[in-house]
Amino acid sequence: MQLLNTRTAAIKKLTLCRDSPNNYLSMKNFTLLAALYFLFSVQATAQNDLIRRASCSDESIMKQADSVKKEFSKMGFVVVKEASMQMESEYEMAILVPLTEGSLYHFIFIGDASSKLYEVRMYDSDEKQVIYQKKRWGDVDGNVINFPFIPKLSEFYAIRPVQVNKSKKNLCGYVMLMKKVK
Repeated sequence: MQLLNTRTAAIKKLTLCRDSPNNYLSMKNFTLLAALYFLFSVQATAQNDLIRRASCSDESIMKQADSVKKEFSKMGFVVVKEASMQMESEYEMAILVPLTEGSLYHFIFIGDASSKLYEVRMYDSDEKQVIYQKKRWGDVDGNVINFPFIPKLSEFYAIRPVQVNKSKKNLCGYVMLMKKVK
């Protein structure tokens, strides 16, 4: 009996809402909520289409990375960021890093030893290219690109390494950002 009374009261409230002068506001609120729900559900679906950065493991690249870290630590640098990343041949991988004005940084990219071409570009927040480095297979330390950088402004910079390999599509790459502290 109590359940029936509760149900009847709810129906009466709905009827009053429909017939009230505030019906326009109720419909407006409903429309707004429906639009927000749709917007967030579309955004959540779109996020599933993003390319996710996956790590990888290559013993020779890891040995090179350890050697580079050891040499730079002797010169007073510390690792700010580092990551192994799975890459696809001929496609750039974007890395965003916040850099502090006036500090000395070194960016190191180590690519798959069998790749034929390695490139790294760095862009500032205005998308102006500030660094470009290119190496080919057969160059001395051909699969390692290393460059110093002192930012003129404290802002985010985009670093975009790419490697080209004619025999492999999926490649491993390793990036390190080091900062001078001593």
